[in-house]
Amino acid sequence: MKAVVFHGVGDIRLEDVSEPKIEQATDAVVRITTSAICGTDLHFIRGTVPGMKPGTVLGHEGVGVVEEVGEGIRNFRPGDRVLLSAVLGCGSCSYCRAGYFAQCDTVNPNGPRSGTAFYGAPVANGAINGLQAEYARVPCAHTNMFRLPESVSDAQAIPLSDIYPTGYFGAVIAEVSDGDVVGVFGCGPVGQFAILSAFQRGAARVIAVDGHGDRLERAQMLGAEVINFNEVDPVAAMLELTRGIGPDRVIDAVGVDAESPKSGPAAGRAREQADQHREELRQIAPRTNEHNGQWKPGDAPTQAHAWAVDSLAKAGTLGIIGVYPPTDRFFPIGTAMNRNLTINMGNGNHPRYIRRLMAMVESGTVDPDRILTQHEPMREVMRAYKEFDQRRPGWLKVALDPSH
Repeated sequence: MKAVVFHGVGDIRLEDVSEPKIEQATDAVVRITTSAICGTDLHFIRGTVPGMKPGTVLGHEGVGVVEEVGEGIRNFRPGDRVLLSAVLGCGSCSYCRAGYFAQCDTVNPNGPRSGTAFYGAPVANGAINGLQAEYARVPCAHTNMFRLPESVSDAQAIPLSDIYPTGYFGAVIAEVSDGDVVGVFGCGPVGQFAILSAFQRGAARVIAVDGHGDRLERAQMLGAEVINFNEVDPVAAMLELTRGIGPDRVIDAVGVDAESPKSGPAAGRAREQADQHREELRQIAPRTNEHNGQWKPGDAPTQAHAWAVDSLAKAGTLGIIGVYPPTDRFFPIGTAMNRNLTINMGNGNHPRYIRRLMAMVESGTVDPDRILTQHEPMREVMRAYKEFDQRRPGWLKVALDPSH
């Protein structure tokens, strides 16, 4: 079968690999009908999240049709159309039963202390072959597959695999509630759903920060007040919009590949911090492989959470859902402590939220496919990756069709 395979930092290829098989009684094999490219995939290729095993199939977002199930699967059968949760859980351990699927004790082959398991991920996260392929093996399929209603299309379903539940999780851990003023840093796909989710959880205002005009336009369409950090200082602007108080809650939907401002009043401060950011990047990602302008890490790896901490109201809450690797040891903890901030972070407990989010899609309350800006055949996946990596205008989220 065709699949996107990681061979090293800066080196991914579309090639033929062996089709997956049932390995455990609770496995399923699914024929993928739609997959997607995520910013997390770019972290691996850029080297800002290390630990990938060469030969791993990339991708953690998928919709498909069940081909085969193990003898332990009693809630699905071949022919069922399903959504695959990007984050994996067993559904039986104490963590899964408490809703902490991202901290399942058993699904990660590295053992109970290893943390989150997901597809197409580094060795520490299981190195489970991913979903940018024609077929995929689903571990603990009874928990990690969700039957799709006929009324929900692949395009509507694919954001439910990861980016919608991640954005919703961001609003949950930021403790967004009725009347809150919420700041969202990053208006990529996850940031868009964080904005939507903040409003769904009762936010009175959402203030969104990014440096790309097309993404800010989409955030504004969702009802957010927008700040372009290449035009104004985002912290100063956020304080001005809130009478000097700052937002009650902030969601960091950026992560380690943050970009510094290239113009405007914030650019001067960024130039002063350039040496610091280069040293941080060297320690976070000692091995990179940028070439021909591709796979270039963000030049300000700590920028988003620094702005988030600086802008928050005293005693506010920061929810971090942007991806940071274990090699990142930089965080303004002193500032956060001095202002009594609460910091929550982590990978989304997707199986906990997918059903309720799917119900909103099925009812027509939410139409998530408008976040999908590109639909590409698998044969064009390398071009799609390169356009997405460059943050080209209009390339907000890319869906892939493995059958073409």
